[in-house]
Amino acid sequence: MSDEDKKAKGPKADKAPKGGAGKSEKGKQAQAAPKGKGKGEPAEKGGKPEAADKAAKPKVKEERVVARLKIHFADVVRQKLTDEFKYKNVMEIPTITKVVINMGIGEGVNDRKKVESAASDLGLIAGQKPVITKARKSIATFKVRDGQAIGCKVTLRKTRMYEFVDRLVNIALPRVRDFRGLNPKSFDGRGNYTIGIKEHLIFPEIDYDKATDTWGMDITVCTNAKTDSEARALLAAFNFPFRQ
Repeated sequence: MSDEDKKAKGPKADKAPKGGAGKSEKGKQAQAAPKGKGKGEPAEKGGKPEAADKAAKPKVKEERVVARLKIHFADVVRQKLTDEFKYKNVMEIPTITKVVINMGIGEGVNDRKKVESAASDLGLIAGQKPVITKARKSIATFKVRDGQAIGCKVTLRKTRMYEFVDRLVNIALPRVRDFRGLNPKSFDGRGNYTIGIKEHLIFPEIDYDKATDTWGMDITVCTNAKTDSEARALLAAFNFPFRQ
């Protein structure tokens, strides 16, 4: 090949070598760019906030509301019952387990709205949605059919139970007309006590002017006492106004 042909093809040194500086610069740029949205990306572009921002907003713990009678039981009633009955174990001390409020609506046989009205009033008194009770069998004498709504009831436990007992003893019972005290013999032999109330209007939650009907109710205070004397002492420590 002559010198003229070599000059026509040109020098090979002008071509960029494979793996040369061009590709190395692109590789450096690729390494410098972050893959995806990392922790270092600012919050404006969709990144996660830094740990310093989380530390600046501490979590606030919600305080639980403790009923007044529950504190009274722990501080006063428990020691009083222990001194009276000489309990050797703390678990032997009787407590109030639940309160059951029952309304029987005889007029609900002819009008279902009577039962719904009584249930709404009971929900205001107890602070909890009641359950509508239905007849288990048909009785032709009273014109009652099986499955017909005849009343409502509600069961209270823990904080709502203590709050209801507090309102019952200190507000509702003193408003009863010609009230002379509770019957001390209304125990069932297993530590449970039942109170019969003729008018539900004694509770402050019921507006006397807006009430269309007057309902009676049975309030059963259930305890885990073994005898009636222990249950009577427990309720007396909660200021139940027993008749002497």
